[in-house]
Amino acid sequence: MFVRAYLRASDASQDANRARGALVAFAAERGLQIACWYVENESGSKLARPELFRLLQDAQPGDVALLEAVDRLTRLTGPEWERLKAEIASRQVRIVALDLPTSWMMATTGTDAFTTRMFEAVNGMMMDVLAAVARKDYEDRRRRQAEGQAKARADGRYRGRPEDTKRNATIAAMLGKGLSWSQIQSATACSRATVAKVAKRADKAQLHLEA
Repeated sequence: MFVRAYLRASDASQDANRARGALVAFAAERGLQIACWYVENESGSKLARPELFRLLQDAQPGDVALLEAVDRLTRLTGPEWERLKAEIASRQVRIVALDLPTSWMMATTGTDAFTTRMFEAVNGMMMDVLAAVARKDYEDRRRRQAEGQAKARADGRYRGRPEDTKRNATIAAMLGKGLSWSQIQSATACSRATVAKVAKRADKAQLHLEA
């Protein structure tokens, strides 16, 4: 059985490899070996995640995608989760999450077709439930954060997140050398939105110089 492990953290300030040991231990307990790792720092609320889709593109029918928790796979809206599920189904990838015991059977071999179909049905239902919970948790945290920022602004205490000027200068230099956005993201562990912001700023600066 070919096992592909997926690790995700929301941004570069978090350690995406934090759960690596837990995934290795889970696989070892079942006599499995993780063949490939896919690691990225992207929000689970975004459907566009390069490493997740690289995993799906690399996968062969019957491969296992192993992850720490369902919320590592999705904090998506309902329609986007349906799109991701359809892609996973079309690739015939088995999703196994440590926080979803009904999925663990997907990491075993030798089960009969009826048992496999039964567990797939139960597992699919439970994944939908956990996906909805993960999205609600994301929205609740965003709401609380916005409320806290609004209160801080009203009290004159909110200053926003300080800009990482050194990193952004590096991104600007890499853009100037013609590196692709994907290459810059890999090298600096920043989000695509950050590259876009620096690129936009550089374009404005260039137009100002040409004016």
